[in-house]
Amino acid sequence: MISTSVRIAAPPEVVFPYFTDPQLLVTWIGDRADLDARPGGTFAVDFGDTAARGSYVAVEPPHRVVFTWGIPQDPTLPPGSSTVEVVLVADGGDTIANLTHRDLPPDREPSHREGWERCLALLAAAVCQ
Repeated sequence: MISTSVRIAAPPEVVFPYFTDPQLLVTWIGDRADLDARPGGTFAVDFGDTAARGSYVAVEPPHRVVFTWGIPQDPTLPPGSSTVEVVLVADGGDTIANLTHRDLPPDREPSHREGWERCLALLAAAVCQ
């Protein structure tokens, strides 16, 4: 399991759509997104030649979103095999975005930690533009 967080200079109501709106999601992660932000709905993001596929488990605006995550044709991390939970906590006028990624194969944790930390920094910058 990996956990990381970032402070974003905006309230949760502003940050939350960056996890559910495909046009906003691609401002900080991936190149293309196909999202159906409701429990059981599609979560699909493309990163160049790589793809992440899963489905939304929980969508609780403006404080919590949970989706599954995996890579097509990857037997060690197939689509939907791991779970990402994001909890947005108001802190004054800011938001603390807490991200937890569970059920990753241990050898994938370092690269995913690095990726999520990089992407959350991009999220903070995208929201503040």
